[in-house]
Amino acid sequence: MFRGLLLLLAPGAAFLLAAETVRRPLVTSRPVGADSGETHLRAIRQLTFGGQNAEAYFSADGTRLIYQVTSAGAGCDQQYIMNVDGSDKRRVSNGEGRTTCGFFFDRDRRIFYSSTHLAGRDCPAPPDYSAGYVWKLDDYDIFSARTDGSDVRRLTSEPGYDAEGTLSPDGRTIVFTSVRDGDLDIYAMRTDGSEVRRLTSELGYDGGPFFSHDGRSIVYRAYHPETPAHQAEYRELLGRQLVRPSRMELWLMNSDGADRRRITNLGGANFAPFFTPDDRRIIFASNHRNPRSRNFDLFLVGVDGEGLEQITTHPDFDGFPTFSPDGRKLVWASNRGGRERGETNIFVADWVPHQ
Repeated sequence: MFRGLLLLLAPGAAFLLAAETVRRPLVTSRPVGADSGETHLRAIRQLTFGGQNAEAYFSADGTRLIYQVTSAGAGCDQQYIMNVDGSDKRRVSNGEGRTTCGFFFDRDRRIFYSSTHLAGRDCPAPPDYSAGYVWKLDDYDIFSARTDGSDVRRLTSEPGYDAEGTLSPDGRTIVFTSVRDGDLDIYAMRTDGSEVRRLTSELGYDGGPFFSHDGRSIVYRAYHPETPAHQAEYRELLGRQLVRPSRMELWLMNSDGADRRRITNLGGANFAPFFTPDDRRIIFASNHRNPRSRNFDLFLVGVDGEGLEQITTHPDFDGFPTFSPDGRKLVWASNRGGRERGETNIFVADWVPHQ
């Protein structure tokens, strides 16, 4: 669920496809200076140049990134892979429909991602904004493929939204968000699509789940409407396959769904949470200082909800932070360095953990 966040600022047959190699730019990456106060970030490098690029996740060996791209005039978001230095960019989804949320698994031999291509080859229609800013819950299913894009296998087959999938540290479990039981909840399944189980049950949107490095906990974003009026609005929008994402807080639960608890109460939209390498804190994106703003920054907070610390200070969008497997690098998406207003690119930096 990438396009929505930037706008806030802005039957399963396998088939063979050929991966498309994009024309390599003159440079694969370039150094970018940190803004004032960004003391956790050192040796920042820009890895993509132009269009909308986001949700970059490391391979288990730390050498590659899978990410999604909307290029100018190229239709909807598609999945790409590149080396961590920005070289060898290539498309690995089939170019149809819209895709989101790619991830490596099976010892980096396969990937999984969500796609709408079975519902239609064209881009899904945009949402109706007559009732304000909303996300459209398109008919995504989760698919796996080899890292060259071939041997595509369908993992989910329920009608409606199945997306936002990520992998457990032991490589056996995918957690994802689905509307299959009439609400937007988090589910877990084996990497072959079997043994699906529901982890959340509160009324409202639960999504964007990520495991801790020890596999014991899951952090996620959530909006649980509390008043009758907000509950009625949420249900009415959900009935039209829409959700309003302007209010989200961070939650934690055990990996089996037990002990669900909210850890932030900041206001605004707080999303894209990811555990720090020691599992003691969570890095995330937020506009809580000005919830009407498109200026999202990265923050750290303890798993107990204490010790909020701002990480980025650039006066525009910074989001989707993830750490490398060895914990030494941070990758995120940002509007900084764009040649055009609203352009979003992938950046990588050495992570400086303050003591």
